[in-house]
Amino acid sequence: MPNELKIDFVSHVSCPWCAIGLASLEQALRRLEPDVQARLHFRPFELNPAMPPGGQDISEHLTQKYGTTRAQQDSAREAIRQRGAAVGFVFRKEGRGRVYNTFDAHRLLHWAGLEDSGRQLALKKALLGAYFTQGRSPEDHAVLVEAAVAAGLDADRAAEVLAGNEYADAVRQEEKLYLDHGIHAVPAVVINGRHLIEGGQPPEVFEQALRQIASGH
Repeated sequence: MPNELKIDFVSHVSCPWCAIGLASLEQALRRLEPDVQARLHFRPFELNPAMPPGGQDISEHLTQKYGTTRAQQDSAREAIRQRGAAVGFVFRKEGRGRVYNTFDAHRLLHWAGLEDSGRQLALKKALLGAYFTQGRSPEDHAVLVEAAVAAGLDADRAAEVLAGNEYADAVRQEEKLYLDHGIHAVPAVVINGRHLIEGGQPPEVFEQALRQIASGH
């Protein structure tokens, strides 16, 4: 009988390292089959919770937040694009145009998790693809509903969730929970509620760590 791991993937909808980390984790899990099975749950984290509607130009945002120059940003973007390509995730060569508020996307992901964990995973991947591969806005409700449909979720129910304030308190509570536990950067991969793997690690790192945890070492 395979070992089963509970994996809480704490992440943002518009964090490039979260996209890389998820693709890497999925590769690692495929390598561990059939000996190790995983129940994957996505937990919310917002890098810019106060971002106003409409977002902010990405270069302006990165300069304000990290003090980086445009040349440094271009270099980092290309390095991220190559890291993504290595694990099968496609980043647009021109990168992101803006950063957006993603709270509604997290509400939608919370709902998807209540519906079906497999569809929550599909929605997460659809949202990452919409933003990083297609350059679309993760605060646009039409984009979010389209991603939900692509994940096999009901369009009308997705639109209903987005039109109101459902799951807002639940998302805020989860965000606070992980902040209170010292998680201030993502992705943060929590295994069985007690083992933490930080960052967008290569598949080999995830594979080795998960194999050790599954074996009890």
